[in-house]
Amino acid sequence: MGFFDKNEGELENEQTESVGTHSLGETAVQPGVVDVAPATASVEIIRDERPIVEAPQDAQPLSRRTNYTRRDSLRGESFDQPEPAAMLTADRLIDNTRRNRPAPESGFRRFLYFATLKLVNLGDSAKVRARKAIDARIGAALDGRAKFVPVLTRKGGVGKTTVSTLLGMALSLSREDRIIAIDANPDRGTLAERVSKSTRFTVRDVVNRAAAIDGFTDFSTMVSRDITRLDVLASDPDPMLSEAFDEGDYNVVADMAARYYSIVLTDCGTGIVHSVMRPTLQRASGLVIVSGGSVDEARLASETLTWLEANGYGDLVRNSVVALNTATQATQLVKLDEIEQHFRTRVRHVVRIPYDPALAAGSVIKFSSLRKATQEAARELAAIVVDGLVETI
Repeated sequence: MGFFDKNEGELENEQTESVGTHSLGETAVQPGVVDVAPATASVEIIRDERPIVEAPQDAQPLSRRTNYTRRDSLRGESFDQPEPAAMLTADRLIDNTRRNRPAPESGFRRFLYFATLKLVNLGDSAKVRARKAIDARIGAALDGRAKFVPVLTRKGGVGKTTVSTLLGMALSLSREDRIIAIDANPDRGTLAERVSKSTRFTVRDVVNRAAAIDGFTDFSTMVSRDITRLDVLASDPDPMLSEAFDEGDYNVVADMAARYYSIVLTDCGTGIVHSVMRPTLQRASGLVIVSGGSVDEARLASETLTWLEANGYGDLVRNSVVALNTATQATQLVKLDEIEQHFRTRVRHVVRIPYDPALAAGSVIKFSSLRKATQEAARELAAIVVDGLVETI
């Protein structure tokens, strides 16, 4: 009987006997090795004898983190979560190479930029870059809560109101949000006389009409707005009435100002034990101490810091700024560097306010008419104050 005469059952028996005890499911069959002859069917089995390598028992999985940072990502670290939208910052995405650099602001650099059809871009000068850097610091974003910054000292006549005005103007010129300066001096303050007065309303009117104030439009009628966009709320002009401005009244005014303004400057009186001083300091996110350039003025300013530390405001003192007004009497006879050195051991920073005849007159202050050095000092003070407000967020 020939091969083709066998039925299917006989073929299966012969193939099973040829394979023996080896199962095709347990062995690897290589293509081309199976040889089926007309007479017999044989299969050559090739075993895969490569050793199986098992993972070590103590192998640890790759560590992954969830606190995503750009610096760690650049180092190749892995994270459990996708990169958040907050990582898409302007510093990362904007191409600041020379080709895409903004046009120079002015001068020969700007002329060369347009004369070469925008092919040569030297960028802004160092002075312009420094000014823009100060603008960026002053304009830094704050959280939604209003920031209160008292300006105070224990001695009158050292320029506290002048410093409050300069600080407010510098802030208002570089920030997009609203800034207000409140005159909380119980002895008839003169803050409103440093700007062009456009209303006769005072803090007393705000207290009396608080329930009727329904929005910023109503409140804005009670303040005087400078050309720099600084709003000023005057104190009571009558000294007899001003004595009645107490802690409760200040809280009413402060709560109202906090609704509409991001930064609230408080021009405080010289009496640090007055009842208004307590809520002023309790609300404070920053602090400016004003010192004159004479021996007694510097000593009283330092004693103000000591009083604050002794009454539980040590953290506020360490984050405060001293504005050293060099336009006071006897400044030329005093070693101002020694005064600065003393205050640097107690506070975060010291800013020296230079003499300016436009300030010495004691009348309305026009920021654009001040000397360049005075403007730069005011802007530096504003930047340092905002630096401290950002750090407290």
